[in-house]
Amino acid sequence: MAGKALILVENLSVPFDRRVWQESTTLRDAGWDVHVICPRGTKRDTEPYVEIDGVKIHRYPLRAATGGPLGYLQEYGTALWHTFRLARRIGPVDVVHACNPPDLLFLVARMLKRRGARFVFDQHDLVPELYLSRFDRGEDFLYRAVCRLEQLTYRAADVVIATNESYREVAIARGGKKPEDVFVVRSAPVVERFHQVPVEEPLKRGKAHLLCYLGVMGPQDGVDYALRSLARLRDDLGRTDWHAVFLGSGDTFEDMVALSRKLGLSECVEFTGRVPDEDLLRYLSAADVCLSPDPLNPLNDVSTMNKIMEYMAMARPIVSFDLREAKVSAGDAAVYAPANDEPEFAKLIARLLDDPEERRRMGEIGKARVSGPLSWEHSRSALLAAYEAACS
Repeated sequence: MAGKALILVENLSVPFDRRVWQESTTLRDAGWDVHVICPRGTKRDTEPYVEIDGVKIHRYPLRAATGGPLGYLQEYGTALWHTFRLARRIGPVDVVHACNPPDLLFLVARMLKRRGARFVFDQHDLVPELYLSRFDRGEDFLYRAVCRLEQLTYRAADVVIATNESYREVAIARGGKKPEDVFVVRSAPVVERFHQVPVEEPLKRGKAHLLCYLGVMGPQDGVDYALRSLARLRDDLGRTDWHAVFLGSGDTFEDMVALSRKLGLSECVEFTGRVPDEDLLRYLSAADVCLSPDPLNPLNDVSTMNKIMEYMAMARPIVSFDLREAKVSAGDAAVYAPANDEPEFAKLIARLLDDPEERRRMGEIGKARVSGPLSWEHSRSALLAAYEAACS
């Protein structure tokens, strides 16, 4: 079955995009000649072309969007032009594998299909729900446009890869795909990448407990909910025995730093930006409780959160809001506050801080889940089955 595969991704560089890198190496191990087109990173993944472990990566320069929807139109237009340019240089392929967002890469896939390629659509996000959740503009003209682009992408795809069962249901019900043409390939942490290191007490800044957030900081990611919950933890519950660290970056990073100052949290909340893996392991090993404050909105309720999977890989207990797919992922490795209920989120943090045995039990449950039923080994089989279906 193996041939030449071209993976297209726009929102992260590779191999920094862990899901795309896992897919690339899985296909390589199955005998595929794998090429990836993606943007360059800012501090890493900066080479225009590199071959890593047999995967050929072609990168283009891209400036991240600013200024709302119009900024994204400019970013996506630039990315699309570069993707077309590099795809022509790579030449004919057997499979083109496009990862969204945006739902524009079907245009490149359609060009390659005319040369005999099969099209695998890897739906990382539901873009209509992402639009509603990120911009709060309602079902306006741009919303209708992204719905149309999603439909065109589904129509062009020979096979759809969904990250969870909720996305699979959308591909069948809204996308009109046959059930046998939609495969669930869950994102899963590379368990070997996550391991405990000795706890460094100085990371807690003299406090008894460390709280951690790991992930992107965008409008829909709930860092503001986490900060307001921490203010409640201090002001309503009188808890000052903790230090919190927020690992990661994103569109709202500066706004979140400003909000922490406004809430008077500057002395007890630390923002690191993106950190290398060794520092990530140091912080998560020292963490007593990890935060998944994604609020209920059309996107978050049906999306699998990478942060939850990575917390579980580190055997950390989690506080989350009550979201459909968060509960599918974490199960009893998390406790769940009613949707968007900041006072209850704070109470659950306090409850776990007071119960080290419960924290240990939850951590063990999470570690077992990502090492077993949610491991990449299951996703590997589904990915190869999707390719076999596309090529048959």
